[in-house]
Amino acid sequence: MLPLKDITPAARNNINTQFIILEKGKITLEGGQNKTCMGLVADETASVHFQLWNEECDSFEAGDIVRLSNGIFSYQRGNSLVLRAGKRGKVEKVGEFTMAFVESPNMSEILWAPDPNNSGKYVRESLISTHSCIFPPTV
Repeated sequence: MLPLKDITPAARNNINTQFIILEKGKITLEGGQNKTCMGLVADETASVHFQLWNEECDSFEAGDIVRLSNGIFSYQRGNSLVLRAGKRGKVEKVGEFTMAFVESPNMSEILWAPDPNNSGKYVRESLISTHSCIFPPTV
């Protein structure tokens, strides 16, 4: 299992990890047909924005512990990076409520740049925010 702190943007489905869903946003319709919703997920090393599609939006709730197989961490429309199953990946609930986690750093709130030594990879350039801008912390 890959810790969330070690994920990097890529165009291939190769992320196998496990996390807890901390928050789940509102379900929206994309293109009038596909349901999507954004979630904030975390493990003991980092957090990240996680995009749920269609039946996944109804299948998972905050507190669920989820295993992602063959996931992808890539740019969503616009500039935000999200972790998701994609067409080749799989998400499954493996438990609930009992998992250690941290909310910082949020891997979606890091500015990534192409690696000057390897054009197929990205490296961390700078921190955009210390917390999720989609799911700001409650004070």
